[in-house]
Amino acid sequence: MWPKTLSGGRRINVADLKKGARITGNTRDKLAADLKKKYEKGSSIRALAESTGRSYGFVHRVLSESGVQLRGRGGATRVKKK
Repeated sequence: MWPKTLSGGRRINVADLKKGARITGNTRDKLAADLKKKYEKGSSIRALAESTGRSYGFVHRVLSESGVQLRGRGGATRVKKK
């Protein structure tokens, strides 16, 4: 689903990493690029978090660190009653 290369050239899936395991270096850079591309194509942070097995906060932080312009919250806006 999210193939990455670890040092030594071995390919892994980010989803295969233990929950809460640190993702650093080249693996994090590649994950950030993938998340950025998918977010800019319209995926939500929650959808990305679920598909990678990471938390909402982790995905939000990685996107922010990679310079993504985050979208505003969705949903209906309030209308003033007359």
